[in-house]
Amino acid sequence: MITVKLSKKQWFWLADQYSYIDLHAFVVMPNHIHGIIEIKRKNAIFKDQKIKSLSQLMGAFKTTSSKKIHLSGKPNFVWHRSFHDHIIRNDEAYKNIVNYIENNPMK
Repeated sequence: MITVKLSKKQWFWLADQYSYIDLHAFVVMPNHIHGIIEIKRKNAIFKDQKIKSLSQLMGAFKTTSSKKIHLSGKPNFVWHRSFHDHIIRNDEAYKNIVNYIENNPMK
């Protein structure tokens, strides 16, 4: 349960840390997450602010959450290697993906 709590905390930390992202649906699974991150360049605080790639954002999430999980007494915890991304192109695709994320833990 502590893994879920710490993972959620770090998920929301991403939005606090990087002004140019909006977070949407999210769920923690045993060794991976499902979530939607929207990158909005126009929300960058500074005009010349370097925008991190999705890969860099996921790396920040995995690194910071793993460290906190290890310190909480689960030193062997590891996230699933790599990640799968998908560009959401329309409202229907967004609704389908949100539905998948919200219902996946029941499967």
